[in-house]
Amino acid sequence: MNKTAIRNFAVWARNKLIADVSYHAGLMGITKNGISQALPQSTKDVEFFDIGTAEPYAVRGEAIQQRKSLVEAIRHKEKDSNYEIAYSSLMEEVAYTWFNRLIAVRFMEVNDYLPAHVRVLSSESGKQEPDIVTNPFDAELFFTEGENQKIIQMKNDNKLDEVFRILFIKQCRELSRILPRLFEGTNDYTELLLSVSFIDQKGVVYHMVHDIPEEDFNVEQGGQVEIIGWLYQYYNAELKDETFALLKNNVKVTKERIPSATQLFTPDWIVRYMVENSLGRLWIEGHPNDLLKSDWKYYLDEAEQEAFVKQELEKNREEYAKLGPEDIKVIDPCMGSGHILVYAFDVLMQIYESAGYTQRDAAKSIIEKNLFGLDVDDRAAQLAYFAVMMKARQYNRRILDGEADCKVYAIKESNGFDRTALVKIGDDLRPVAEKLLNTFVDAKEYGSILNVDITFEELDALDKRLDDVDRMSDYGNLFDVMYASVLCNELSLLIRQARVMVQKYDAVITNPPYMSSANMSSKLYEFAENNYPLAKSDLSTMFMDKTIRMLTTIGYMSMINIPMWMSIPTYEKFRDEFMHKCTFINASHNGRGVFGSDFGSIAFVVSSWYQPYYKAVYCQLFKEKGQVDSVEEKEGMFLSGFNRHIYQQKTSFDIPGSPLSYWESENSINVFSQKKLYEYVDAKTGVTTGDNETFLRLWYEPSQMKWRIKWFPLNKGGEYRKWFGNNFYVIDWEYDGISIKNSSGSTIRNEEFYFKEGVTWSKITAAKFSARFSPSSNMFDAVGLTCFARKPVSTAYLLGYLCSCVAQKYVKVLNQTVSYTVGTINNLPFIYSEEEAKQVEDLVEENISISEEDWNDSELSWGFKKHPLV
Repeated sequence: MNKTAIRNFAVWARNKLIADVSYHAGLMGITKNGISQALPQSTKDVEFFDIGTAEPYAVRGEAIQQRKSLVEAIRHKEKDSNYEIAYSSLMEEVAYTWFNRLIAVRFMEVNDYLPAHVRVLSSESGKQEPDIVTNPFDAELFFTEGENQKIIQMKNDNKLDEVFRILFIKQCRELSRILPRLFEGTNDYTELLLSVSFIDQKGVVYHMVHDIPEEDFNVEQGGQVEIIGWLYQYYNAELKDETFALLKNNVKVTKERIPSATQLFTPDWIVRYMVENSLGRLWIEGHPNDLLKSDWKYYLDEAEQEAFVKQELEKNREEYAKLGPEDIKVIDPCMGSGHILVYAFDVLMQIYESAGYTQRDAAKSIIEKNLFGLDVDDRAAQLAYFAVMMKARQYNRRILDGEADCKVYAIKESNGFDRTALVKIGDDLRPVAEKLLNTFVDAKEYGSILNVDITFEELDALDKRLDDVDRMSDYGNLFDVMYASVLCNELSLLIRQARVMVQKYDAVITNPPYMSSANMSSKLYEFAENNYPLAKSDLSTMFMDKTIRMLTTIGYMSMINIPMWMSIPTYEKFRDEFMHKCTFINASHNGRGVFGSDFGSIAFVVSSWYQPYYKAVYCQLFKEKGQVDSVEEKEGMFLSGFNRHIYQQKTSFDIPGSPLSYWESENSINVFSQKKLYEYVDAKTGVTTGDNETFLRLWYEPSQMKWRIKWFPLNKGGEYRKWFGNNFYVIDWEYDGISIKNSSGSTIRNEEFYFKEGVTWSKITAAKFSARFSPSSNMFDAVGLTCFARKPVSTAYLLGYLCSCVAQKYVKVLNQTVSYTVGTINNLPFIYSEEEAKQVEDLVEENISISEEDWNDSELSWGFKKHPLV
């Protein structure tokens, strides 16, 4: 798959479509500055708009109603924001709607999935003119006699682009019959703003057909339906960049920008790992089948277990054996464009076939009984729906002929619901309907982490009542018809998504959204505080909590996320709770490279049953922390069996903070039963000035006359360096820091430890942990953390320990991130040997001296005298 071509096209196409859509809106008096009224000479059959040309622009026929609908849509959006945002949002919406439809038609024509088997955007013979333009009446589209004559006349007049536009819209309307959630069946305002041309070499159609190799779409020539996901991700690339630029300016993420701020496309091999080891394992555990398992390249066999664990596993297998293919329920609650669901479809198909089903029967059953998906992003949900239906079409040629009920949905909000319509529900069920509506207020802000406190019985009762209301509206007045329309068209959608949220699943598989609490809107932040108090620091950890709750008693959850939760103190209580209510089965700890070079990732599988003595398999796909490898290199490591570990999660409970340090042996962990460093030292965080530009200087910037009067040396972290050094900064502490203390935003911490001899280290570093001597002349800040020895331990003995390989080893056990907090250092295992103290101290003093001499050889040191080569 040529991802460079896909990215270049998608990024360009978004800008091109938005520009085209905005241009056509502008012709009708709708611009970012406002909406113009039609000119006075307008009639009911034609409206004129002043666009600054000699002749006004004319809107005729059905386009008048379409324009009216467009204006109403903008005004409706304007209620929640302002006109400029509403206008931009709608232009973006129309652009992505046509982008989705264009790539859908392209995928279908290349794979010969279109109902009439006539290409719409291209030609099978390779000519520029699409086949549908050459032979318009072979496309099995309905034309009135007037349309027939118009098309013939246009072809005779060589107005082929106009013919193409008419036929393309006709084809999209026809596709609404088989793919109603992607294609509209009515002549809505999106058609009014559509600009398509097969002739224009600067147009979207021409570029898509010519820039992206056809084989990338063709599933029989190595193409994949996953191309839809890549196109979607790259289409949003600039929007994601804009969102992160706003974050840098402290602009919180609004619900409209949550998708662009939080989504990352999952590499194919990790999707396969997650699906095979959750959904696949679920089936294999109850229906052993080596032939079936051999197709699953990324399936990890279970480690040898202890006898009592085996007994418990056998009981679980008895329950798995009771499941038939049609009983299995799988969901991706953050489905994006459907990548995980598409591969889950493949695995489910293999399961069905192993149970004797035909592909045709299995495909329909998978769509209607097995697969479920949710997402806050409407455009992603459209593409996920399309991808799943195309996967079904791959196995069942007739799946698009029927009314297959594909249960993948965009989450809807109840914000604009007209509650006066509830009068038709009845007093007995109105409280249930109100509860449902209240649940989904601002639902796109929260997505699948919403907790839906409604029973299936209540939802069934509402559904039945809606059927009654719909039936009785035929005999009612205008209000009855209006209310029935609101209830059946809007409330029914909320009931449908509530069912998906209330249901329990055998497998939950997802790549969740990533967003720290610092970037959340006030609504989302408050929701997190109230509903996920232990996991609230990031959306991805909130989804860890939520997805476990979505499982049956013997279900599997698989997820990929950022491994910050594995060790840092912020997640200590969450980590402890999470590991006490599920069991890790296996994991692929990928390190950096899967999602780029900025942060690592871990994909894992857990079960909803709890057995802390279960021996899980962990694949550590990196040699050094911070190492960056390509996705392909990570995959190679995984398949080769590189760096695998067996670990019982009960072992984590013996480590302070319960980090998931799976690479350590039980003997190594037992050391934590000894005394901890905090029993011998005071580890402290120092000053935060709130304005470093004012209160900090590099040591050579201020006058030496002011040294130790106004400016004092400051420990401020720095690069990897042991024993001595990184003395770059001085701080304004004149008159005991009165200026800093009086400055807004400053925080003075542990002032009683300032100017005491100690050991300092860098709080944040991608390199190894390193400690240095801090003389009594120094202060320290919030990133140059410092600890102070208490008798009988000396500073030299403490520094010797923190510079040792032993400390280095256990720092990694306690904390796998780039942030070495006071808590990490406090919990290091520590032994003080009075007999060996003198020898240790002498060696440390020697090392400090050597390191200081080396540091002073640099011109950046205030102790510099001359270059060593002089």
